[in-house]
Amino acid sequence: MAQRQQRQDRKARLTAQDWADAALTAIGEGGVAAVAVEPLAARLGTTKGSFYWHFANRDALIEAALDRWAEINTEGTISEVEAETDPRKRIHLLFTEAITSATADPLEVALLATAKHPQVAAALRRVTERRVAYVAQLFADLGFSEPEARRRGLLAYTVYLGHAQLGHAAPSVLPPEEGGEFGAYLHEVLEVLMTRRP
Repeated sequence: MAQRQQRQDRKARLTAQDWADAALTAIGEGGVAAVAVEPLAARLGTTKGSFYWHFANRDALIEAALDRWAEINTEGTISEVEAETDPRKRIHLLFTEAITSATADPLEVALLATAKHPQVAAALRRVTERRVAYVAQLFADLGFSEPEARRRGLLAYTVYLGHAQLGHAAPSVLPPEEGGEFGAYLHEVLEVLMTRRP
């Protein structure tokens, strides 16, 4: 009887965010196709009724998951970075955090692999525009003109995406984190991006 009550209490406490987080985990594991209500309900220890309490359908859950991804992996990261006042240090902090996270978590790569899905395509476009604009602003804060800051922001973002892809497809080609090699590599890449051409 007590176990049944605990299960019911847990079901009652599940939020839309819990479902969105579970959907994000599923996307990281198997792409958008892995977002299925019954397996997610089993993972969460609840029933499909809990899902329908929060969402009208699967598409609404996918949208919530993509919004959650943007909130955590873009706005959350930007908020953390903004605590640093020095623009050069902000760029280093941002890329250290973003590259380390993307290499460890398959979610970004899984989303890129399903970029033809209409909801994913729209989310990727919004997030990419926000990220590139933010990185461009960091370069503008270093004194680069707006067009140059935009170009460098875009180039820096392509470095990030390339690193994320390699981190999952061919991690052995990347410098290891042990021994400071990764830090030296990242520092050199960012110094190239932040150095003004004569």
